[in-house]
Parts: sequence; C-alpha cells; structure tokens
Amino acid sequence: MPRAFPTQKPTPTRVAPALSWAKSEPDRRWDMLLVCLMVYVLAAVGRIHQLYEFLEPLHLILLTSGLAICLYIVDGKPSRRLRAVLRDRTTRCVVGIAAWMALSIPGALWPGGAFQELTDEFGKAAGMYIVIAASIRGFRDVERLAFAYLVAVGVYAAVVLDRFGIGAAQWRLGMLVYYDANDFATLAVMALPLGLYFMVQRTPRWRRLVSAAAVVCLAVSFIWTGSRGGFLALLAIAAFLLLRYRAIHVRWRVLATVLVGLVFTATASDNYWDKMKTILKPKDDYNLTDNEGRVQVWKRGVGYMLQHPLLGVGAGNFPTAEGTISPVAHLSASRGVKWSVSHNSYVQVGAELGVPGLIMFLLLFSGAFRGLRRVQAAPWPLRPGERSPPATQLAQALAAALIGFMVGGFFLSLAYRDLLYVLLALSVGLLKVTPGVPRRTPPTRLLAWSR
Repeated sequence: MPRAFPTQKPTPTRVAPALSWAKSEPDRRWDMLLVCLMVYVLAAVGRIHQLYEFLEPLHLILLTSGLAICLYIVDGKPSRRLRAVLRDRTTRCVVGIAAWMALSIPGALWPGGAFQELTDEFGKAAGMYIVIAASIRGFRDVERLAFAYLVAVGVYAAVVLDRFGIGAAQWRLGMLVYYDANDFATLAVMALPLGLYFMVQRTPRWRRLVSAAAVVCLAVSFIWTGSRGGFLALLAIAAFLLLRYRAIHVRWRVLATVLVGLVFTATASDNYWDKMKTILKPKDDYNLTDNEGRVQVWKRGVGYMLQHPLLGVGAGNFPTAEGTISPVAHLSASRGVKWSVSHNSYVQVGAELGVPGLIMFLLLFSGAFRGLRRVQAAPWPLRPGERSPPATQLAQALAAALIGFMVGGFFLSLAYRDLLYVLLALSVGLLKVTPGVPRRTPPTRLLAWSR
C-alpha cells in the first residue's frame, strides 16, 4: 500500500497587506506640498521660469523649494516620515557625496568654487531629493510627480520647436535656454520612457493625449539636437524597452518604437544620419585628436583623480584644474588654454571628489536599480485585465530613464544636476510606499526583471 504523505500547508501570500494599503489611499487628494513639488520640477528640470520671462521675478525654484521644506516640516503625517528615506542606500550615497564635497573644500584648487558647488547647484538638488522622496505618500504621488517631469521636459521641447529653428546652414541646435543641445538630448531621452508609461495606462484620456504629444515633441526636438551621445542613450533605452520592459504587452512596446521610428524617418536629415555614422567610423574627429577634444579631456581628468585620489581637486573645480595644473596649461602658458568642463559625469566626479566620491556616485545607480527591482517583487494588487501592476510598469520606466542618464551622462557633465536627482527621488519614493516589499531582493530578481 503506498505511503500517504502529509499535505503541506500552502505558503501564505502577502496580498492582503497590498489590498489593505490600496484601500487606505493616503495620497487620494492633492495638497499644497505636492503642488509646490510639482512647480519645483517644472522649474528645476523644465526651466519654465526661463522659458517665459514673466515668471523670472517669482524665483520659482527658491520659492517652491523653500515652501516645500516648510510645509514638510509642519506636515507630520506618518506617510511622510523621513526615516524610511534615510535608511535607503541611494540616500546614504547622496548624503555621503555632500559630506565629501564639504571635506574637499579646504584642499580644493579654488575653495570658493567648491563651496559654491556644495551650497548652490548640488546642495539644492540633494536637499530637494530628500524632500521629494520623503513627501511621497503613496503611488499616486509618484505618478503625479513623474507626469510633472514628463510635462516639464515636453514643454521645453515644444518651446525649442517653436523658437529655435534649424536650416540648411545650421542643421542642428546650439545653445538653448540653460541647457545646450547635447544636455537637452539626454534629458529628452530620459523623459521618453515616462511618456510611454503614461500613454499605455488606463488613465484619463487627456493625460494619454498629453503624453503622446510630449513624446512626439521630444522625438523631433531630439533629432534637431544632432547629439551623438544622446543617440547612443536612445539606442540603450530602445533596447531596454524592447527586451526588458516586460511589464507592458509587447505590442505597445513595438508600437512606441514604430512611432518614434516614423518621427525619425520624417524629420531626420541626411546631415543627421551622416553625423551618426561617425560614431562607428570617426573621421578627423576633433574629440579624438585635439587637446580640447573629449578623449584628451577625459585622460587629463583621470590624471587629476590619480594625483588627488582621496578628495580630488574640489567640487566644481574641473575647469580650474584644466586652466592651472593640466599639462596643456603648462605648455600653453603663453597663449592661454580653455578652462574646459569634463564632458563626462563619471570623470567629473572622480576628478573633483576623488575615488571615494566616484564610488558613491556609482552606488547611487546601484541602489536605485536594486530598489526598483524590489518594487517589482512586491505583491501589488492587480486590477481586471492588467498584465502587471502600474507600479511595476512605472518602476521599469524609471529604470529606463536612469539608463538613459548613465549612457548620455558619459559624454556630458551632468553629475550634480536636478534632472538626475528628481528621478532618483521618485525611485526611492516608489520603494518607500511599496507595500510588503521584501527586505532583500530574491537572487533571481537580481539577474532579471519580473515579467
């Protein structure tokens, strides 16, 4: 007679916490703090106050960031506690970079420049990173601020199309408002995955239409930039969306790719494609041969990091190093030398903050990707007809946007800009409000995104 094995009790699932969380909806309504953060994103990322001169006297970045900090301090809601944000690895890296900047000030080539970098550009971006991540009450807040990010970049792209034309003599854009053409190309690529996310969601029709219009504006203005680094970032994101963005059905991924491809076919000129071909077959490219080209600047930047491995030459001091201690400066003392930026976010951080600063900068992305994978491992409730929860889809869209920065930032000095730290804050905020998230991601999830 065959032996009877005892039946095993089914492993309990963690769906109940997710459902109870969904019913509570702590972020059902807008509040004044969230409005301030939305306007901050429009100003800090989309530079809306510089696009429209009548907004300049309002000092929107200073006004909204100050109000947001004050409102957060007096808020006191349990959903906005700071502890969960401060425990996150990404936040610890942001705070660590700020501390390392402060330590670099006394020994910097130009201490005043290092102090200004800490208290101005990076200091404000890091402070608002913490406020944004801590102020997120639930998933709806993440969606609202992500949509504000998309609208900010989409409005900027629409203004570029309206005010900055290109002709036969000038086939690509030059300096724009705040950003140059290469900076904006990377920013546009970072916003595209968010546009795709909102286009396929079961959201109000107006939001889907706005997202589709933003995607078209972003694609056309991106082509006008003529940026080769941006083109590589676009290829990286396209590969991720087609192969790894499994949270939405493959037909939507293919449809989005075809849409962008049609825009390229209708808009890109022969000059554009000729320029992109030089990525594989560079010919007489000054970036490879000239002392002021990117490759030579990168080599000198690595040299600064090796000469000052602990604290670097000081935050914001890369141009000072180029003009004072570089080999080119010594050889060209009689005719002067260009005080160039690094043209590479990783070289920028390594040269200015040393090896520890570069390690913390890289761990920013490691922590963000790990957190987004944990979001996908959580038991989000599914609505009827959904392939995957919206949180999983948004997590992958944010991951694609960060990949766009990592590739595009390899050719640009964007290490301390708001365009990065707002996305990092949204990633950390999404993890913070995820119900039942495991403390550690299962090993299999470290290697593959959830379907």
